[in-house]
Amino acid sequence: MEHIEVKRLLINYKTLEEFENFREYGSQELSMKEDLRANIIENDSESPFYGIYYGKKLVARMSVYRIDQKYNRYFKPAQDYLELWKLEVLEPYRGRGLGKILVNYVKSLNLPVKTNARQRSDEFWVKMDFQPLTYNEERDRGENPYVWFPKGVSEQ
Repeated sequence: MEHIEVKRLLINYKTLEEFENFREYGSQELSMKEDLRANIIENDSESPFYGIYYGKKLVARMSVYRIDQKYNRYFKPAQDYLELWKLEVLEPYRGRGLGKILVNYVKSLNLPVKTNARQRSDEFWVKMDFQPLTYNEERDRGENPYVWFPKGVSEQ
């Protein structure tokens, strides 16, 4: 397969229009659009979004947030961790390993990673070496957390 590159996405109208093709399009993107209209965001502001282009078309994306260790309720030793959301590959591009490339990119940052497995995605996360956490009602509130531990990190 040709070389595929994960890119940090710019926050601009073009990117936000491309997001409308994804099922996981919601309030976050809408509020970014509002901010753009109000000129708060510049193109180069720290975007939480990463994606893969096929030609000029955005075909896969995810958002990644670095969470300060003071909010860490998952990992020991206590440390910052990454939260991965909105991992999605457009239908015609599925089955090409693009989701795996995005996840491996996040793992390469070498911090613990937490995600929420959406319905029927558990198998994918297990294949990516993520583990389901012991469900804690107070902490997880209906989420389905899966985590990836770098070397030397374990469940809190």
